[in-house]
This record gives sequence, C-alpha cells and structure tokens, in this order.
Amino acid sequence: METNINPERVAERQMPQSLSNILVHIVFSTKNREPFLSAAELRADAQAYLGGVLRTLKSEPIKTGGVADHVHLLAALPRTLTVADLVKEVKRASTHWLQHDKGLPHFHWQAGYGAFSVGLSEKSRIVNYISSQVEHHQNVSFRDEYKGLLLEHGIEFDEQYVWD
Repeated sequence: METNINPERVAERQMPQSLSNILVHIVFSTKNREPFLSAAELRADAQAYLGGVLRTLKSEPIKTGGVADHVHLLAALPRTLTVADLVKEVKRASTHWLQHDKGLPHFHWQAGYGAFSVGLSEKSRIVNYISSQVEHHQNVSFRDEYKGLLLEHGIEFDEQYVWD
C-alpha cells in the first residue's frame, strides 16, 4: 500500500517546542518557625531530599539551603507546573518524609511561602546567599530577612497574615 505523505507537510504539522528557563527563589518556614531542622545532619538530609523532590518534579535544583526554622530553594521552574503546584508538592513530599522517615510526627511547614524571580545575572548572588544562611542568621532574624525579601521584590503584604 502506497501512502502519499509529503515530508514537507509532516514537518509543518510537528508540535513546536515549549522551552523556558525561569529561575525562582522559594522561601518557606516550619510551622510557627519551630526549629525542627536544628541538627546539622538532619538539615543537610532535608536539603538533599528537597532537591530530590524538585528533580522528581522535573525542576532543576540549583541550590537548597536554610537553617533550623526555614529553607531556601533556588530552582528552575518546570514549564509544566505553576510555582504554587511546585511548592505544594515539595512541601507535601518533604513533610511526609520528615514525619515518617525521620521520626518527626509533629513536623509541618508553614501554610504560605515566598517566591521570587531570579534573573540569570543574579543566579550566582542568590546561590551564595543561600549557601551562607547559617552565617547570615547569626545577625538577622527570619522575620527581618523575609520582610526584606518581600520589600526588595516589591511585594505588598500585611504582617497579620504573613506569619503562621
């Protein structure tokens, strides 16, 4: 059986590629800023796990970090997920892991999060910022840091609803 397929017409009908490179700096804390991640080994394990969850979601984890009561993630947003869906799944999976595999049955993340766009020219600065979180928080509280990030990125907020 002969077909009358014109290769030029097939090329015209192929789906166009959807490409993106959207870097996002995500910050969220433990519920009520409880210092669940105070042990350095647990904190390192949690950061590695968060990176693994991001990879599973087809998001490139560029840098994970944080301190006892909050985390910072710098990642490439996958073109198939919203920021909200990415954060929701990262929190869900890591909460389950921390509660069941790490023996922290009362562990929870805060309900909210901050997400900040990062240009390629800022990538190295944000990686360094996340890498130096332990030192940074010897002088700056999470509240002050987070409010500073919101202000730096022009995000209006009501403090009454920021902290949970």
